[in-house]
Amino acid sequence: MKVVIRSDASLAIGSGHVMRCLTLADELSMRGVKVSFICRELPGQMIDQIEGRKGYPTARLPQPEAEYVAMPEDVAHAIWLCVSWERDAVDTIKALGDSKPQWLIIDHYAIDQRWEEKLRPYVGKIMVIDDLADRQHDCDLLLDQNLYDGLDTRYSGLVPETCTKLLGPHYALLRPEFAEAHKNLRQRDGNINKVLVFFGGVDPSNETEKALQALSVINDRMLEVDVVVGISNLHKEQIQCFCASREGFNYHCQIDNMAELLVSADLAIGAGGTATWERCYLGLPSISIVIADNQYEITKAVAAAGGTVCLGYCSNVNAEDIATTLRHLLKNPLNARDMGKRALSIMGSGPSQKNRILVDVIIGDGHAKA
Repeated sequence: MKVVIRSDASLAIGSGHVMRCLTLADELSMRGVKVSFICRELPGQMIDQIEGRKGYPTARLPQPEAEYVAMPEDVAHAIWLCVSWERDAVDTIKALGDSKPQWLIIDHYAIDQRWEEKLRPYVGKIMVIDDLADRQHDCDLLLDQNLYDGLDTRYSGLVPETCTKLLGPHYALLRPEFAEAHKNLRQRDGNINKVLVFFGGVDPSNETEKALQALSVINDRMLEVDVVVGISNLHKEQIQCFCASREGFNYHCQIDNMAELLVSADLAIGAGGTATWERCYLGLPSISIVIADNQYEITKAVAAAGGTVCLGYCSNVNAEDIATTLRHLLKNPLNARDMGKRALSIMGSGPSQKNRILVDVIIGDGHAKA
């Protein structure tokens, strides 16, 4: 069986879409599926990581020669393709060549029903990974791994009636290391001695340094801090210098042991997106800051369930806001303990089991039940 994944990473898009697609690709590959990617050459792309570190063949769509200007009929995130949807569809068809994969998996906010209909003759079935529910899709399978009010009806009228929908954080695409870490979770008592800071692979507004500034003014106890950045983070050298100048601040770049760091931490400070479900699955209390519009509803829902403290949009949050919230949790360990328990309860039966169900649906296992 052949599966092709169409997704992009860039300074504007971030790395989260490609990262969760890589998790799915690994699950499929372990079941004998031949997986390849189609990605556009963009500043901040992850094609080298997909090919080099993961070994998945990747067709490179050409970098645009000029900035794309959105048209009135475009979807909300159309500029993330950096070309028109028609151009991207043509480029993708060309990249497919004579191969007709059994599945085309799309994880891209700029792609909708029009693009998918154009690709229909060249693929077997289409899967869409989405978070927004803001446009129509022509797909056979849809995954939305997030927590929302009215989740069951969220895609009514946006996908065909025959479409299989896998909805909710218990379908979150988390790497196997998280399932292993989940088996041996320690009971946190709410006391905070070790903090993990991670704002995604790109962090364009440098929320990481804002969090580090907040941590550096906590003087009543010695905190150990793990700071994780992606290879595409434009501020990584500056952050590395910050950490090197302070005792107890440990710098990590483009790591593969995130679950290990999360398990050892007592608190996380970070953004929304897939990292939210990583923290919840391992029962880690957190302070969350919204760095993109698509994170707001998700983060608000997790906060309403008691699984995080949401400080709001990054543009409205400063280092002192983070420090104030951190001091409150340091003084009230039972609050932190309960937050971790509520975060854990959000995940239901757990992504490891649901990821297997998702793969079963794709490869056609008749025993798979959503």
